[in-house]
Amino acid sequence: MPEGDTVWLTARRLDAALAGRPLVRADLRVPQLATVRLEGRRVLEVTPRGKHLLTRLDGGMTLHSHLRMDGAWHLYAPGERWRGGAEHQVRAVLGNADRTAVGYRLPVLELLPTADEAQVVGHLGPDLLGPGWDPAAALARLAAGPERPVGEALLDQRNLAGIGNVYAAELCFLRGVTPWTPFGEVGAPEKLVVLAKRLLEANKARPGHVTTGDTRRGRTHWVYDRAHRPCLRCGTPVRGGEHGPAGQRRVAYWCPRCQRGPVPAG
Repeated sequence: MPEGDTVWLTARRLDAALAGRPLVRADLRVPQLATVRLEGRRVLEVTPRGKHLLTRLDGGMTLHSHLRMDGAWHLYAPGERWRGGAEHQVRAVLGNADRTAVGYRLPVLELLPTADEAQVVGHLGPDLLGPGWDPAAALARLAAGPERPVGEALLDQRNLAGIGNVYAAELCFLRGVTPWTPFGEVGAPEKLVVLAKRLLEANKARPGHVTTGDTRRGRTHWVYDRAHRPCLRCGTPVRGGEHGPAGQRRVAYWCPRCQRGPVPAG
């Protein structure tokens, strides 16, 4: 699932291409929206909320989409060949006279009144890249479950919105704890929240997620996706596993030397 900074950048690009102009093409290829006509409506803005995308239209309507694991929005010029996937994977087409946005493999696509956006994003915690970011509120939500593993707590969008697998693994590494460490045992937890904000802000305007400060290939992450390869700090082979509740298991990576705390048996 994409990180919050990836969704932020997607929203920024869609907004630059679509906002302020009327739609001359609007093709929503999901059964519940197949007969909806949006041509002529002006796109007011495309804004992110955590990992959700909200395309607001005049007339008080919002097109809500979520990328989940495989979804993507691509932008094309008039006459340019679409290259984001097979034709049957297209779920949405929004176009004006100059640009066409094509949504591929979107698992969530729904139209709702803008006034009712809280129905789809109201459950989210403070948005790390949103204008209303509140670190104290995010920390309070995390601290409300002191026994919960920190990696799992960071991934829960109800605590703070925007963190995915990459940042969960890298934040645990940078704070020197394993993902299975109970949140209540993480030292100076306020620094964890501040660091999360700093990492997403540093990466939001570019593709990829650089947490080491080194943009060279293979050196952008301390431990994420480095199982059996050397930790970039100490050289110890990184270990990989899973964490999270049954049915919601997520990948985990950690350095057995740089990080302290519980780890899975075996």
